[in-house]
Amino acid sequence: MDVNLLLHVLFPLRADLFPQKTAMLPFYLLTFAATIQAHNQLLPGSCNFESNTCGYTSDADFTSWTLHKDGRFVAVDAAMSNEQDAEISAYSEPQRETTGVLVSPVVEQEEWSCLRFVYQISVSGTLEVLQRMEGRSFDRPLWSSQEPSDSWVIASIDLQNNTEPYRIVIEGKPGRSTGSSVAIFEIHISPGYCLECNFEESHLCGYSNQWNANVNWYVGGGGVQLLSDMLDDHTYNNGTGHFMYVDSVYAKTFKEVAKLVSPLTTVPMSGCLSFQYQRSDQRGNLFSVFTRDRLGQYQELWRAGPEIQNDWSGTLGEWIPVQVDLKAPYSVQVVFEVAFNSPRGGRVAVDDISFSSEFCSKDTEPTFDPSIASCDFESGLCHYTQDQGTGSLWKRVSVNANIFRNGDHTTGTGSFLLAHSWLGPRSGYVSRVIGPTLPGNMKYCLRFYFSLRGFNQTDQALAVYLQQSSGQEKIWTQAEKSRGIWIGTDVTFQTSQPAKVVFISTCKSFWDCGSVALDDITMSPGDCELAAGLLASSFPGDCDFEAGLCGYVQDKQSDDADWERRRGPTPTSYTGPRGDHTTGLGYYLHIEASPMLPGQSVRLLSRLLRGSRGPQCLRFYYHMYGSGTGQLSVHLDKDGEDVLLWQQSGEQSIAWLRATVDYQSDRQHQIVFEATRGSSVRSDIAIDDIILESGPCPGAQIAVTVGTSNEIE
Repeated sequence: MDVNLLLHVLFPLRADLFPQKTAMLPFYLLTFAATIQAHNQLLPGSCNFESNTCGYTSDADFTSWTLHKDGRFVAVDAAMSNEQDAEISAYSEPQRETTGVLVSPVVEQEEWSCLRFVYQISVSGTLEVLQRMEGRSFDRPLWSSQEPSDSWVIASIDLQNNTEPYRIVIEGKPGRSTGSSVAIFEIHISPGYCLECNFEESHLCGYSNQWNANVNWYVGGGGVQLLSDMLDDHTYNNGTGHFMYVDSVYAKTFKEVAKLVSPLTTVPMSGCLSFQYQRSDQRGNLFSVFTRDRLGQYQELWRAGPEIQNDWSGTLGEWIPVQVDLKAPYSVQVVFEVAFNSPRGGRVAVDDISFSSEFCSKDTEPTFDPSIASCDFESGLCHYTQDQGTGSLWKRVSVNANIFRNGDHTTGTGSFLLAHSWLGPRSGYVSRVIGPTLPGNMKYCLRFYFSLRGFNQTDQALAVYLQQSSGQEKIWTQAEKSRGIWIGTDVTFQTSQPAKVVFISTCKSFWDCGSVALDDITMSPGDCELAAGLLASSFPGDCDFEAGLCGYVQDKQSDDADWERRRGPTPTSYTGPRGDHTTGLGYYLHIEASPMLPGQSVRLLSRLLRGSRGPQCLRFYYHMYGSGTGQLSVHLDKDGEDVLLWQQSGEQSIAWLRATVDYQSDRQHQIVFEATRGSSVRSDIAIDDIILESGPCPGAQIAVTVGTSNEIE
């Protein structure tokens, strides 16, 4: 690898220096395929688009990707230029959002593999990579980006073991700005994990140097002597192979730091991370390996200790193998970090990074699944317990659908936990519910829903503690005024020793207390902000309306008003929800009955959904409270053919109720939510938390019996 190639790898070219897209191809990308070594086999689904698309085809229902033979890439560009628009017939429809869908040939790869591709988003746009299984109408999101760049960018995606054949789907959406485009230069699918690298290929497996003004990682070997006294690589054990190294010769300040950063893992993984390293002048540098999550938080995996190491001048030292256990239940990067304390801090080299799904040591405990601390209380207390000897017990209760009292959060008619002074033997009480033991040295995200009635909003109404051998630590106390609705909250906490989560409700006097309800507890690894990022990668058709309509559109042609996005209660009293279902404090869609006439309807259309021979499942939450409530129905629109899937009429409950609908459509279709105003202004209807997934639905729909009582079972 020559010096120019090295510089291109570490410091990509800028597009504003080149007038044409083909001129933007850096030399290192033009040699991307040519430098593939025989031992790195490319799997079906790989393509360099040099003379054809290797079996990749454009979905006929969308804009076609264009093969640029001179520039060796495929692209989907924004709508036609103004000059072209002027030539279009006056009868043409206005330009819509441009979307190109590129579909790979069938991929049959049962072992773990790595998809690497080179792409560019020019000016504005989005690029998404999905996995399409036969018989399923919803493609599984694997990766997405909407960051424009002035140069080509390498992305890596881990493809997990899969016994079913699948296709890779690449969806490009250039923005509406002039010059916007989305392009794919090359696609490589190779066996193994994306973390693995021997640095023999010019793309460096997606590893990158985090730029520092004075010390940086460089590619060594390949017969090029950038500095004197360079060592042989580990892969071939000669001067022709490559490795990564960092040298202190240009260090100018104390603690100069160089970072070599792996691509971001895209799926949960755990096992043994191995690599080879050499290090000179150990007293002048500190060599460590960390994981770094999406929030930039570091966790040390390994640190080099004192070792007997020859200096690279004279006799070359031996490569030292390292194995370290890696547990990555969420997306992380592996960071190889070297800190120097002077220009005489020596050098560090790294080569042959590999990964195995088996832990390095048989004594390593398997990755802990914190979901054992999750519970919706539909079938009992799960792994939660109560202290029978002290205080008052939480009661597991359910509330029939009614117009006076809220039901549970899970379905609206299911079970939840209730700490209630009226049900206790004494006027005051302390109720504790205790979760299972969580291992130490981990960070967790706790999410749950609570509802308060009658409390004076003291911090004793509901609090969450971390119970350890050394005592209890409060990690959360309620601050939101619940107003009798379900409020969702999340808590990020870290414990250095095994601990249990404890929910405590305290009441000192009967007259000061009402009730506190608890439902839908979930526990996941990592920071709650990381979990929120995973939730953002949803299937087409999913929507909680927190950030907009998620591609749903109002039917402007056949309805009489619009669905309105709202938070908090609706304007008319005694109708509509008091908060959304997602968090209690977020957004939902509803029809405001006041300006409408009886019998008028509003319709909401999903984006176009691909047909499938298999069953599909639609789940959503609806709110139909008000003496004049009309009708809510769900339809399937297949090229103008309307099929009724589900319907509900009249007042149902003051709670959000869950609906589940099985359906099947082998043609492209849309889901339509239609709400019809009833006899009076107390006819607000709302929907929230729509989920579309491959079916059938995991259980029959719970039959709703409408009542006028607030009976607790």
